[in-house]
Amino acid sequence: MPVYMVERAFAEQVDLTNDDIQLIEELNVGEGVRWVFTFLSADRRRSYCLYEAPSPEAIIAAARSANLPADSIIEVGPATPGFSDRLGDWATAAG
Repeated sequence: MPVYMVERAFAEQVDLTNDDIQLIEELNVGEGVRWVFTFLSADRRRSYCLYEAPSPEAIIAAARSANLPADSIIEVGPATPGFSDRLGDWATAAG
């Protein structure tokens, strides 16, 4: 199944409860979308989420059902094993 990075911008800081997260996951399942991981910006007003989904349209439908923005949806390839380790080595060498 394709993997997508979804960027979301919020007017206020994001502060979700466990109940909020469970409801969002239930709405995702209804659209065939599976949440994988989320990165949250330091100011808690932007998120970058990885999802497995059949299409960007499925992500948009799930976001609408959950009343969440989906500002940008980009299909990404599978994770490259060891890539983050190599980035860390490169950053150390460049620093």
